[in-house]
Amino acid sequence: MSLSTNSIKSDFNDSKKHLQNVSTDISKEFKSFLSDIESLVKETSSLTGDDLAKAKAKLNQRIEAAKEQVGDVGGTLVQQARKTAAITNNYVHEQPWSVIGAGAAISFLLGFLLARRD
Repeated sequence: MSLSTNSIKSDFNDSKKHLQNVSTDISKEFKSFLSDIESLVKETSSLTGDDLAKAKAKLNQRIEAAKEQVGDVGGTLVQQARKTAAITNNYVHEQPWSVIGAGAAISFLLGFLLARRD
């Protein structure tokens, strides 16, 4: 295996780990958001007047913060997807026969499995 191939695989693995971390961050933010919304709903069930207006403002602030966080993460996901696509493209150009062989093997297995289903 060439040094370039090892570098591409390393870049791909780094990109994969980063995407997993971003996915975890999204999950944590969503759970936190739901928890905050649930607590605000419980708090506001007996509120009236100014207290209700304050709770509504707090809810709107939390929604805006969640939107901003999701927007930031979305941008990161797009960047990582582009980086992964570039890494994959480089690998395919450097190792075309490996990719062709893997594609043929996967196609053969799928064809075999689909033929057995009948």
